[in-house]
Amino acid sequence: MAGIIGNAHLCGDNEQHAGLPLVRERRTPGMLPQNKFQDIIFTIFMAFVMVYAMICYNIALNVGGLQNFVFLAAFKEMIIMWPIAVALELLFVGKLAQKLAFRFVTPGKDPMIMMILAISAMSVCLMCPLMSLVATILFKNAGTEFVAVWLQTTAFNFPMALCWQIFFAGPLVRNVFGFFVKRLSKESLNREQLERTQTEVA
Repeated sequence: MAGIIGNAHLCGDNEQHAGLPLVRERRTPGMLPQNKFQDIIFTIFMAFVMVYAMICYNIALNVGGLQNFVFLAAFKEMIIMWPIAVALELLFVGKLAQKLAFRFVTPGKDPMIMMILAISAMSVCLMCPLMSLVATILFKNAGTEFVAVWLQTTAFNFPMALCWQIFFAGPLVRNVFGFFVKRLSKESLNREQLERTQTEVA
């Protein structure tokens, strides 16, 4: 099993990167985390989507193909793998993926979509081997073939993790997250305007 979060920290630590906040607000308003709390929520949501899909993928590989029972069976491993993926992403993978990505994309200069894709790709490169390692330790019973099984698991997981993150999980989570952020922001703004109007009348 290999989970990958992808671009969760794109805006979480962007104060150190000149021009990035401006680009974010102009091109992808509300679709990415705007503060630390939102960053944690975004990471938890992305981790769920990624880890669940990768567990289903691995179970399907083990049983010779995708079957209906796989979708429920995956939740047994989710209890363990989901928190691990969130912890890894928040502790160091997110920041490291961002640093690696910014070696070949420039905040404030390159399009936001290029930065998102670069960070997503670097996150896959980091998280796939790590989560495959965890899965090998917990579920594979590899014995003396531990290294070989880990490398094979990583090789099987990497194409799926990269494609799922870039084409499905990433866009899905960003858009759903953005929808709720915009809605909550709008409600908060309306509430503030109402309170301001009541204060002026009083």
